[in-house]
Amino acid sequence: MMANQNGKKLIVKQNWCKGCGICVEFCPKKVLALKNEKVEIVDIENCTKCGLCEVRCPDFAIYLGGMEDEEK
Repeated sequence: MMANQNGKKLIVKQNWCKGCGICVEFCPKKVLALKNEKVEIVDIENCTKCGLCEVRCPDFAIYLGGMEDEEK
């Protein structure tokens, strides 16, 4: 799952996510939620790209990375 915002992408690797919810708890803008025991991006418009989700994820399942033009 990916969501673009100003050139950066918030990327979730669903197969790496163990559903611990740590990233959800640390997100100051409530961008993330647990659904079916996996993290999902539910409100990307509020993402400030602070990186707390990436830093706190013990499984490296969520991160900010890439630029939009890399996919072209």
